Amino acid sequence: MYQYDQYDQQLLDERVAQFRNQMRRHLAGELSDDEFRPLRLQNGLYIQRHAPMYRISVPYGLLSSRQLRKLAHLARTYDRGYAHFTTRTNVQFNWPKLEDVPDMLAELASVQMHSNQTSGNDIRNITADPFAGVAADEIVDPRPWTEILRQWSTYNPEFAYLPRKFKIAVNGALEDRVVLRVYDIGLDFGRDAAGNIGFRVLVGGGLGRTPILGEEIAEFVPWQHLVTYCEAILRVYNRHGRRDNIWKARIKILVKALGVAEFRRQVEAEWAHAKDGPDTLTEDEVARVAAHFVDPDYATLAGDDLGYRHELAGNKAFAAWAKRNVRAHKVPGYASVTLSLKKTGTPPGDITAEQMDLVADWADRYSFGEARMTHEQNVVLADVRQSDLHALWQLARAAGLATPNIGLLTDIICCPGGDFCSLANAKSIPIAQAVQARFDDLDYLHDIGEIDINISGCMNACGHHHVGNIGILGVDKNGEEWYQVTIGGQQGNATALGKVIGPSFARADMADVVEKLINTYIEHRHADERFVDTVRRIGIEPFKQRVYGSEHPAAQRKVANA
Repeated sequence: MYQYDQYDQQLLDERVAQFRNQMRRHLAGELSDDEFRPLRLQNGLYIQRHAPMYRISVPYGLLSSRQLRKLAHLARTYDRGYAHFTTRTNVQFNWPKLEDVPDMLAELASVQMHSNQTSGNDIRNITADPFAGVAADEIVDPRPWTEILRQWSTYNPEFAYLPRKFKIAVNGALEDRVVLRVYDIGLDFGRDAAGNIGFRVLVGGGLGRTPILGEEIAEFVPWQHLVTYCEAILRVYNRHGRRDNIWKARIKILVKALGVAEFRRQVEAEWAHAKDGPDTLTEDEVARVAAHFVDPDYATLAGDDLGYRHELAGNKAFAAWAKRNVRAHKVPGYASVTLSLKKTGTPPGDITAEQMDLVADWADRYSFGEARMTHEQNVVLADVRQSDLHALWQLARAAGLATPNIGLLTDIICCPGGDFCSLANAKSIPIAQAVQARFDDLDYLHDIGEIDINISGCMNACGHHHVGNIGILGVDKNGEEWYQVTIGGQQGNATALGKVIGPSFARADMADVVEKLINTYIEHRHADERFVDTVRRIGIEPFKQRVYGSEHPAAQRKVANA
């Protein structure tokens, strides 16, 4: 992973001192709430429903074992013994004391971590493929390029006060594992016919109140212009993005208003002034950053470990875990392991201090001292020998981190919702837990097959409900919590937005609603057909009829037309 140099560390240390003074002045009454608000947001500090919420950045999801242990220490010392891993590879603490946050920031700086730009109208934490560098389908390792973007965007004064928050995702594999089309900028790295590295550019994606999928504005930009092309996009947005209406301030609204062709024209015109300027990348600079992302010292191993194969054949529980939670690796004899943070009864994405310490130990023992966060709110150990998989599984199982449900119905993506967030219309965690409890039979889960459930407590869509195969959105009806349901959304190369099936449901009905959707799928599916494929083949009407019953207008129309 990238290691800070003296300049990186100096910037962090100075930010700690600056924020400590700002907090002192605020607590002394020298800075009003309104004056302090932009200062705390720039440092990831929110005021939530019950207590402050402190959000920490984990650039492109990479965590060293030392950093994990520091997060565990913060959870014990300043919070209630756990942390929440988000869909954008940030870490959130929900119960810190306001006056303790400068100390937390200082402790983070001691392990090369920070909370810069995890809020505010700036460039937020940049995400990338959690299997970068180890995936068999990788074309270009996105980590060096993502780190270059991190260094360029952090503290960049030109883009510190954008019309609205701004999010960038980077991919370098055949499979899109970061959902590029729902980001303000999605960069898809690849190679041209001559083998030269460059990137495809998608712009104007976003979920929230107005979900829009990003559009391609450049098919292939040479790597030298990674920074200059992104600068051109941001300058057009900074110049023309709306600041008079928070609901129309995102770049997706500007792209829609101008049209893709006109937006592209303006970006190209802006880029013409900068493409060969001082921000053009050099081979030396790329090599400097890329040197931090060389392969670890892999052993020379056989393609398949015989002991691992023997355990698979003789242990059904281990085999079920390996099928769902173990992924092929580019190096023979190694595998990547996903540790599930979705055990039934646990809020999705929550991890205790004890579990973080254990994952740090396992990272040191089995995976070259590194762990990774995923946007599905799980944790990856990317470089595990096949011969160690059974031992790791036993340890993870004892710690509640080996639920064999990755990609299955209970691997739910879920925001904290109304239990914590002051913006939420409804609670998300109880819905997730009700669905987990209803579908706790692992054999049945595996029979259902791959299906995503995403839950958001409000239209801000932190749970990415629009792209869930089943999406659940909390809404407010006369002061009561209700839930709107969409189906047919999808992540990956075929990213799609789900369709609303009809009126919203009460919280007590949600587990029944999900079960009816699943039963409809099972009745109509073809062999080996996923839920989302069945929805696309038969449409949403059969699901509507099952969920709402014969009294619903959709069902009545079907009877009338029969």
